[in-house]
Amino acid sequence: MGDPKRTMIVDMLSCEELCACDILEKFEMSQSALSHHMKILRKCGLVKGREEGKWTYYSLDDDTIVKTKQFSHAITSDKENCICRGSKNCCKECEENE
Repeated sequence: MGDPKRTMIVDMLSCEELCACDILEKFEMSQSALSHHMKILRKCGLVKGREEGKWTYYSLDDDTIVKTKQFSHAITSDKENCICRGSKNCCKECEENE
């Protein structure tokens, strides 16, 4: 997701499965450049592909998307066992000793 084009591809695939040719229509890039982006998205598990004839059809991997959403929620939500829980008193102690 570190590249804006990959983010846009994921956004496009959130609507429906798309053929590589449909994705290429939206970008000014070569087939090999698209293949590179799709390889990265497939390797990290966000996207899956299926071959049909000479074309590859891409879609989001729903299981990975659900796990990614759960992970993002878990690390951005306040929780009892948060790593910062023990460190809040540190600054208070420093201020008291001044």
